[in-house]
Amino acid sequence: MKKIEAIFAIIGTTIAFGFSGFVIIIFSTIMGGAEFYTPLIIVTLIGLYVFSLLRIFKQMKKRIAKRTMLVFFSCIVISVIFYESYQYYLNSLEIMSSQDFDLEEYLPYKEDTKAVYIEEESSFTIEENLPLLDGATALYPVYSAFVQAVYPEKEYPLDDSEVVSSQTSNAFNNLVNGTVDMIFMAHPSEQQMRHAENNNVQLELTPIGREAFVFFVNTKNPIEELSMKEIQAIYSGEIKNWKQLGGDDEDIRAFQRPEGSGSQTALISVMNDTPLMDPPSKEIVSGMGGIIKETSNFQNRSNAIGFSFRHFSQDMVKNGKIKHIAVEGIIPSKNNIQNETYPIVDNFYAITANSDNPHLENFLIWILSEQGQQIIDETGYVPVR
Repeated sequence: MKKIEAIFAIIGTTIAFGFSGFVIIIFSTIMGGAEFYTPLIIVTLIGLYVFSLLRIFKQMKKRIAKRTMLVFFSCIVISVIFYESYQYYLNSLEIMSSQDFDLEEYLPYKEDTKAVYIEEESSFTIEENLPLLDGATALYPVYSAFVQAVYPEKEYPLDDSEVVSSQTSNAFNNLVNGTVDMIFMAHPSEQQMRHAENNNVQLELTPIGREAFVFFVNTKNPIEELSMKEIQAIYSGEIKNWKQLGGDDEDIRAFQRPEGSGSQTALISVMNDTPLMDPPSKEIVSGMGGIIKETSNFQNRSNAIGFSFRHFSQDMVKNGKIKHIAVEGIIPSKNNIQNETYPIVDNFYAITANSDNPHLENFLIWILSEQGQQIIDETGYVPVR
């Protein structure tokens, strides 16, 4: 009789722990931290299961069982505390992603807006049939200032007006789909150009300003400069440790941006056909509950390296926690962009396609005029004229 009771106890315990483990793992996956909590839950359940079996078969004295359980759960609690403390530390390192840049501060005509004002009256204005504008996050301060000079004074909400900022890849798709008339971004990637061609969309790219593509590291990193070959070796995975470059003995954590973003396209150009290694990524839960990987945002660890465009990254540099790296011995200053000594400089563009808005041609002429170029200069970029 006791044997039958023990068998049923084992079966019941197995089912209970198995079901509980399944539910808890699904919950931890949805809530995040599955890479840590899933194995922790499995180890915890296995431990409890073994203790349960030992108790069923009375193979462990109560006093020993209590002490063992106390040590076991103490180890689990300590593990959780260390993990959550480390996650808190990592979150504190998250210095900026494109979503963190507060574009509300640059809204046109907003009181105390950071968007550039020109003192004299604009030589070109649009009163009706306003062109619909979109673009890269980093360039919103530029075209917001254009709007402030040229468009009627009113509110222009970021997500629902004639002037929005949906980031580079979304803005490009909006242009191809015909939902906006003009976008502002770095040169489209090869994939984006093919996408436009496949949709029979003829792009017109008008260079309106210049900007440097920059790399930055933690201020505690002793590395001050890198060559183009060293950058390519880092992002291809050939150089894996800062010690190989004269720095500390730390593995290099080289962050990237999602494909289709302006800065990632610039990095691909820098690589000059050298294949990129897989970027640091994080696991996230998709809408259907599956696990997918997403390129993780830059985290300012002591071994990290990231990239952006100079003006955009300056807000990060101001916090004193990162520093720009000189490339080929040249720092990415505005002056070195103008005199073309910094080696990674490219145009950014006003791009149009298949729009019948009657104001676009004159708007582009004005952007390239003294007033339009003055706005680009005062915003912090380098004008093309």
